[in-house]
Amino acid sequence: MTDRGSLPHPTAVRLARYTKTEQSEILGDGPDPFGVAEAGLTWLPKEDHFGVRQGDRLVAHAGLLRLPLSIGGVDTEFMGVGGVAVAPDVRGRGLARLVLTAALDHARTTGLHHALLFCRPLLVPLYERLGWRTLDEDVHVEQPGGTVKMPLPTMTIPLRADAHRPDGPVHLRSLPM
Repeated sequence: MTDRGSLPHPTAVRLARYTKTEQSEILGDGPDPFGVAEAGLTWLPKEDHFGVRQGDRLVAHAGLLRLPLSIGGVDTEFMGVGGVAVAPDVRGRGLARLVLTAALDHARTTGLHHALLFCRPLLVPLYERLGWRTLDEDVHVEQPGGTVKMPLPTMTIPLRADAHRPDGPVHLRSLPM
């Protein structure tokens, strides 16, 4: 028997779509659901989506998008991870780990060696517990008005055991995801 509202044996699945309606199921309809509006950035939508459902309700999400980067003058691609969200009423149950594991398992099938995400400083300890590491370098990203320094922490995780990240300045050659 499970407590009311608990998730018996939750599983993460690839989602056929992820719309504003699904995002609202998780985070509500507030003006700044991810708490990053003050950064003043324009973001790209993700292409692949993973989620956890509780009954008919989506309670967790993570999205993926291939990103072009230059690190120390070396052009490469990383898998961008974004839109990570867990509904407030089910947090603390391992759903972020579950949905990120599903997304990263898929990312490993793409041949890319690293994943990258941007997060609020408050979430850095959560991602560190999940194996992510904060980049010490400044990261520059594209915006409609030109290149800007990313004001949020940038974190990476290897997708392969033999992955080696080049050293040097990091430039995301697109909008952030």
